[in-house]
Amino acid sequence: MARRKRGNPVNGWVILDKPSGVTSTHAVAAVRRVFDAQKAGHAGTLDPLATGILPIALGEATKTVPFVMDASKEYTFEVTWGEERTTDDLEGTVCGTSEVRPDVDTINAVLPQFQGVITQIPPIFSAVKVQGQRAYDLARKEVPVELSPREVRIDFFELVEALDADHALFRVGSGKGAYMRSLARDIARAAGTLGHISMLRRHRVGPFLEADAISLDSLKALEHSPAAFEHLLPVETALDGIPALTLAGAEANKLRCGQSVPVFRALDLDRFGDLREGDLMYAVSGGSPVAIGRIDGGCICPMRVLNL
Repeated sequence: MARRKRGNPVNGWVILDKPSGVTSTHAVAAVRRVFDAQKAGHAGTLDPLATGILPIALGEATKTVPFVMDASKEYTFEVTWGEERTTDDLEGTVCGTSEVRPDVDTINAVLPQFQGVITQIPPIFSAVKVQGQRAYDLARKEVPVELSPREVRIDFFELVEALDADHALFRVGSGKGAYMRSLARDIARAAGTLGHISMLRRHRVGPFLEADAISLDSLKALEHSPAAFEHLLPVETALDGIPALTLAGAEANKLRCGQSVPVFRALDLDRFGDLREGDLMYAVSGGSPVAIGRIDGGCICPMRVLNL
C-alpha cells in the first residue's frame, strides 16, 4: 500500500515578498508550513541578499512552474563601484579594487552594450552545474570554476540615479536565465572600473506583481488560519498570456488520460486566429484548467495534466 503524502492537497500560487537574509529554499519551506501543503516549489531563485517577488507554487501549481520560469522579470539593483567580490554581490570577499568612479555620461555610454540578446558568464557562486556539481559548491571548496558564456535577453537596462560617487541605481527587465550579479559586474568593467551588487529587488515575475505579494512575516502570522487562503492565487494565474480553450467533459477526459483532442474546428478565429502549429494552449472544463498542451496536427497534445 502506498504511503499517504504528508500535508493537505493545497493547489495554487503564493506570491511572497521575500525579505533579505532568507534563502529561497527556506521561504518555500515556511510557506508550505503555513498551508500544511503536500508539495511546494518556487519559480526562480532569489539570492539571500535579494528581496522581492518570489512566486511559490503549491500542489498542482508546481506543474506550471516552467511557464513562469520562462517569463520576463523586472528588477532594480544598486551597484557599488570600486570593489569586485567573489560572489559579485555584497556577501562575497573583495577580490579586486579600482580607484575609478564612472560618471553618468560614462555609464549611459556603455548601457547599450547590455541590451537585447547579450552574452554573459554566470557568477561562480551560482546554481549552474559543472560536471554534475553546482558551481557554488565547487567555489566554496575553492575548486577553480570556469563557466561557459551563455546568451540571455535584456529587454531594458536603465540608470535610475547616480546616488553618489560610489553607488548607482539601475532598473532592468530581462528574460529567462539572466544574472543581475553578472550584469553589475560586467557594466562596471565596461565603465573602466570594478563593482558588485549591494542591493537587489525583484519587482515582477511574468504575471506576478508586487501588488499580489505578501511579506513572509505577515504570512507566518496566518499559519493554520483560513485567512491564509485569501493569499492563494489560482493555478491558472501562471498561464496568463497562454490562450485558454474551453472543452466539453468528454474531450477534457481524453486530455486527462493523455490523449490528444482536435481543436481547430472548435476555435473562435477572432480569438485564436493567430495560433500556429507548436503553439501552447491550455484547456479548461467546468471552470478549472485540465491540461497544458501544444498544438500538433490540429490537435492539442497534453504536456502537463492538472488534477484539479
